[in-house]
Amino acid sequence: MRSVRGEGLRTERLVLRQWRESDLAPWAAMNADPVVREHFPGVLTREQSDASVAGFRADLDRWGWGWWAVEVGATGEFIGFTGLDPVEDGMPFTGVEAGWRLARPAWGHGYATEAARAVVDFAFEELGLAEVLAVTTATNLRSQAVMRRLCMTRDPADDFDDPDVPEGPLRRNVVYRLPAPGRRPADR
Repeated sequence: MRSVRGEGLRTERLVLRQWRESDLAPWAAMNADPVVREHFPGVLTREQSDASVAGFRADLDRWGWGWWAVEVGATGEFIGFTGLDPVEDGMPFTGVEAGWRLARPAWGHGYATEAARAVVDFAFEELGLAEVLAVTTATNLRSQAVMRRLCMTRDPADDFDDPDVPEGPLRRNVVYRLPAPGRRPADR
C-alpha cells in the first residue's frame, strides 16, 4: 500500500481517492440496488446518495481521511467506497470504524478485503490508532467474512441493537475489533 495523507491510498489493484462528479451516478445506482442495500433499512434516493458524497468529500478535505471512492487501478472503473469514520455519538462504544460497500459486479474478486486492509493499515501507520472497529448487521455474513480475513475478532458481549433501526432482522449488530500491531485487545 502506498498512502499519501489527504491524497488517498493505492493498493496492488485499487485506488482509494477523493470523490469525482463522475462517481455520483454509479454511487446512486449502488444505493438504489436492493441487493447491495440488503443489510440497510432501505435504498437511497438520488438526492440522498448525492448528499452522502458531499459529506464524504468534506470529511476527506477536513481530515485527509474518511470514506474514499474506490476504483480499479487498471481500468479506472468506480466500484464503491471504503474508509474510516469516527463512531457516531450515542453508540454503545467509541472509536473509529472501518467500512466498505461495493457494487455487485465487484463482489467476489477480493476487492473489499484489499481495500479494507489498506484502510486498516492507514489507520495504524498514518493515524496511530490503537484499534479499528467494524460494525455490521448480525445477518451480513459477507462483511463479517471480510472482518475475519482482516484478523478482526468479535466479542458477542459487544453486540447491540441499533436504536435507529426498526424491530426486525436488521436491528441486531455485531462489532469486530482489531488492535494495532503490538497491542492486546485488553489494552483498549
